[in-house]
Amino acid sequence: MHQHFGRLRLVALNIDGVLLNDTFSPVIGNFITSRGGVYDAGTERRILSQPRSVAGNELARAAGLDVTGERALELYFAERDRYVAEHPVRPVSGAAALVERIRGLGLMTVCYGGLDKSHFDAHLGALAHLFDGPGYVCTDAFRPGIKEIAALFSLSLDKVLFVDDVARVAEAARELGVSFIGRPSGFQETFMAELGVRHLVGSLDAIDENLLRTVDAEGALRATGATS
Repeated sequence: MHQHFGRLRLVALNIDGVLLNDTFSPVIGNFITSRGGVYDAGTERRILSQPRSVAGNELARAAGLDVTGERALELYFAERDRYVAEHPVRPVSGAAALVERIRGLGLMTVCYGGLDKSHFDAHLGALAHLFDGPGYVCTDAFRPGIKEIAALFSLSLDKVLFVDDVARVAEAARELGVSFIGRPSGFQETFMAELGVRHLVGSLDAIDENLLRTVDAEGALRATGATS
């Protein structure tokens, strides 16, 4: 039987870009550049992991479209549907094993993301029994959702670990003193490095018991004021 963790009780896993392949940023990039706009690090930072009301306006501005943010999102999702038809949404290698590994260590798990629960049901429904509480939390109304997810499980912030592919979430976690593991790609890897994110992984297999216990120990030190 595994020893209990000192602080950690819950691991919150982002859905797109962590448990599922990223079918958003490639479409965003093409949506903007195909209309003569520039898709660079700053553009990506302003769009990814933002509430839809913000992302839509930024998308329209970057693409040079004289339309509302809502209309820009309609056009974007139509393009994403065509992209997904050729590049299907699928669980990332090691996704099921990761959730099983976390639960096997006695920790709770929950999945979260910006789309509604039907997205989770369609692509991770076969794993739904491995997640706790509501299973999936839509964070569009309260991104990045760190405080809200912790509160949903009646946990203090030091008891939750977030795994995400976007630096905006890493930055919020740092400000709140919350444990974080990054699985970034593209510009997000540079952003996380600039933030000084300590734990970056290239695959879900790297999130093993040793890493989880390291993160737990670091969280315990933060909680006692031993580190900044």
